[in-house]
Amino acid sequence: QVKLVESGGRLVQAGESLKLSCTASGRAFNSYAVGWFRQALGKEREFVATISWAGGAASYSDSLKGRFTISRDNDQNTVYLQMNNLKPEDTAVYYCAADEFGGRSGSEYEFWGQGTQVTVAS
Repeated sequence: QVKLVESGGRLVQAGESLKLSCTASGRAFNSYAVGWFRQALGKEREFVATISWAGGAASYSDSLKGRFTISRDNDQNTVYLQMNNLKPEDTAVYYCAADEFGGRSGSEYEFWGQGTQVTVAS
């Protein structure tokens, strides 16, 4: 089992930056790919970014690439999501997920956190 806890979500103004953290406990976290997803109220869950177990490969949603950056520190069992130039449409609950293989679909992930709310005011 891997337990994931997201943190860092809060209310920000449009144009500001925010860094989310996903901290893991349990089985060897450094052997898992980690993804970030988000779900806005009334909308389907959306892929944001994913990073390989060693951090050497990252993939982003085409619409978010360039503003969001995923990274990881396996010594700290933590994956980060740096979000820059935030927009009101980025408002959502952000979830991290872990899986041995990962991917761009939520169905490919075995373990999920509870989410952290990001609200961007205009």
